[in-house]
Amino acid sequence: MAKTPLFQNWSWKRTLPEPFDKEDAVSTASYSKYCIGSTKKATLHSAALSAILAYMDMDTAVTPGSTSECAYGTQGEKLVAEYQSRTGEIHAVIFNKTNRKFVAGRFDIADPSANTKVYSIKDSGNTGTALFFALLPLALKDLEFKEQYDKLASCKQAGYPDMETADEAAYILCDNLYRRIENADNLGNDGIKIVVPPTGNIQQITPLNLTKGTYSPTSVLFGTFRIFKPGSSVAASIHIDKDHFSGKYSFSSRTFSPKEQMQIPKLEDWYIIPPDVDSICKHIQLTTAGTQPMRNFLLRGPAGTGKTEAAKAIAAGLGLPYLFYTCSANTEIFDLLGQMLPDTNSSACSLPEEYPSLMDIQMDPPSAFYKLTGQYQEGITDGEVYDKLVETITLRAKQKETDSNQNGQHFRYVETPLIEAIRKGYVIEIQEPTVIANPGVLVGLNGLLDRCASVVLPTGEVVRRHPDTVVIVTTNINYAGCRDLNQSIISRMNLVIDLDEPDMDTLVNRVTKITGCTDTSVVAEMAKAVTEISEHCRETMISDGSCGVRELISWVQSYMVSGNVLESASYTVLSSASSDPENRAEIFSTCLEGKFAA
Repeated sequence: MAKTPLFQNWSWKRTLPEPFDKEDAVSTASYSKYCIGSTKKATLHSAALSAILAYMDMDTAVTPGSTSECAYGTQGEKLVAEYQSRTGEIHAVIFNKTNRKFVAGRFDIADPSANTKVYSIKDSGNTGTALFFALLPLALKDLEFKEQYDKLASCKQAGYPDMETADEAAYILCDNLYRRIENADNLGNDGIKIVVPPTGNIQQITPLNLTKGTYSPTSVLFGTFRIFKPGSSVAASIHIDKDHFSGKYSFSSRTFSPKEQMQIPKLEDWYIIPPDVDSICKHIQLTTAGTQPMRNFLLRGPAGTGKTEAAKAIAAGLGLPYLFYTCSANTEIFDLLGQMLPDTNSSACSLPEEYPSLMDIQMDPPSAFYKLTGQYQEGITDGEVYDKLVETITLRAKQKETDSNQNGQHFRYVETPLIEAIRKGYVIEIQEPTVIANPGVLVGLNGLLDRCASVVLPTGEVVRRHPDTVVIVTTNINYAGCRDLNQSIISRMNLVIDLDEPDMDTLVNRVTKITGCTDTSVVAEMAKAVTEISEHCRETMISDGSCGVRELISWVQSYMVSGNVLESASYTVLSSASSDPENRAEIFSTCLEGKFAA
């Protein structure tokens, strides 16, 4: 089985491009230098060969005055390409050389401004030609590939007078590309490491990305771009003043208790506020006076893009307390809402009742009344709240007396952070709902997310959503175990924001500020290594650990103490990546050994 969806069995059976469509697809005489097995052979690959021929049509060194409909450029560590498919679409692709991942989208030639469609590698979908096309500059760095590329280009320019020579070059080119991708881990700098989700669904280019110029090439090598606007990348230039951000978008005059004030996040010195966070806060504040204020948001993207930090920053900008709930595969609806748990010794297990103080009643009668009843009643007087307090204490005392005189099993209701946030008007982050095995679980919250704005607890109580409550759903994409969100949930989100992975400069800047390390060149190399370790673990199904930004920070901090990168790696990134000694040895030899001085 192929390591990447680009070389699945069906991909070898596709019709070859002209004039190779009448040739034998397999050769035992012509193969690349990377074919080192006992069986020497090369096979023509339709998608790879189509990409090579398309690149030649665009390459002005091969085709002077080229009028190809394809385009190629760069933006820092990103390779940016537009490939015109035979299906009547423009396939736009970005390959990030740092994390080895693709971002892609399909656009109609007739209307390139229309919304992007998903690029999916499968027998009934896309062949992957556009991805190969984006990788060609990396492939051409290999001497053998460049020699055979030039040989095939000469044959193509002359109209293929010698098909034997053209075939030989085509076989070697396809075999070279295949083996350098499939065996990248064993080929060092000669390998072409890529990360393609097992599903074949490539992370999608979003309209927001296009508007912001996130992937716009700063250098155009060939052709004319129709999807991306060259030189218009502005994402990195936007700076938001952090010193005045906290509470900037407050939309409520509520007074919070000291405990609640402690739950309002404080922005760290290292944190850079993304434009998306600022935009969400603006939407919340400016729609508050309307009939349908925007209060539900979805943040999705790969791990490490700062989704949770963004949720905290939103709470800081709004000046609201922040709570979170983390989902798991076994999460059920009552895990979200709260549970009735046995209480065999209620007098010992019950927590003392929390009542508003006289000061609370005098200072903020509506909030005190809400604490007693769960209902927010504007205009209520302190005297009315005091009477309700006396009534509540009396009733609860009688209930306790009744319970103590009865035999049998008692139960108590345990409330979740979600319900607390709903009652009190906080920011609540629901983390990773796409890992829930039962896709219908989150649908149980639909009533809470739409106009009904209520939910029924296991106790039978109907909880009305506080008008200030902000729900932020955060989830990873393209990871094993992650499922698609139910469409009914997505439709109830006021904004859906796709967050991109931080570029290497942003990541290094963040880590150096957190750790205080001034050796940015070493931190940059360590960051690249962490990315490689993470991808290696995913590709080789090493799943008993983790390796991400947190591990990178620990690694850098340990390096600052020990002064030895490899020594620090052994008990930070390596030990976190896997508990298995053999796995750690494999990770060390593949991702660390040879990259850092011992």
